[in-house]
Amino acid sequence: MTIHGRVWSPRDTSPPRPSNWVLKATMSVTGIIMAAFVLIHMLGNLKIFSSHTAFNAYSQWLREVLYPLLPYEGLLWIARLTLGLCLAAHVWAALVVWMRSRRNSAGGRPRGVDGWLAKLMLPTGLVILAFVVIHILDLTIGRLVAPVEFQHPDPQFHAAANLVASLDRPVMAILYLTVLIAVALHVAHGIQLAVNDLGATSQRLRVSARIVGYILALLILVGDSAVVLSAHLGVV
Repeated sequence: MTIHGRVWSPRDTSPPRPSNWVLKATMSVTGIIMAAFVLIHMLGNLKIFSSHTAFNAYSQWLREVLYPLLPYEGLLWIARLTLGLCLAAHVWAALVVWMRSRRNSAGGRPRGVDGWLAKLMLPTGLVILAFVVIHILDLTIGRLVAPVEFQHPDPQFHAAANLVASLDRPVMAILYLTVLIAVALHVAHGIQLAVNDLGATSQRLRVSARIVGYILALLILVGDSAVVLSAHLGVV
């Protein structure tokens, strides 16, 4: 008998916990939340094409949303904590599912483009995870990998200058572009997986999820790549 993707025998005291369905649902929900954040973040980054003043004003606005109902940066910290929890839950669930699948490798795997994207989910996920740490150090905290021009103590007032100073470095520009490709590949297949794992049974719905995933991935890749290249080339 197979339970949650593994062979179960009468000697087993209980099926694996948490179940694969719970793990995949966790990955799906957290993945959708983080994909939505990445899209919104990209749209905010496009403010740099307006002017440095507009980009800095947007950065400041993020810290003042619902103020004084919430403390200064209150909503921003709620968003950061929520995303941090989503990231931790997503990584944990993904690793557990991956380890179980390694132990129980029976069953067919998708072929073609879907199979290729499926194989890239783990490596692209690890690349994104490492990049999150680098990105926070680079443009949020301003430590270790940040440009020497990073302006303290209120980087939100110099957000545009910090962004340009970081991406002016060839190594960082290449790193950001490389990670954007990983993000696009991860999102393109992840949206489809999320819809499937949340119980989609209609073929039309699955095809729609695939199209949405590709469109979302392309928007993120093109939008953020334009910011990176423009900042590196001195266009903005």
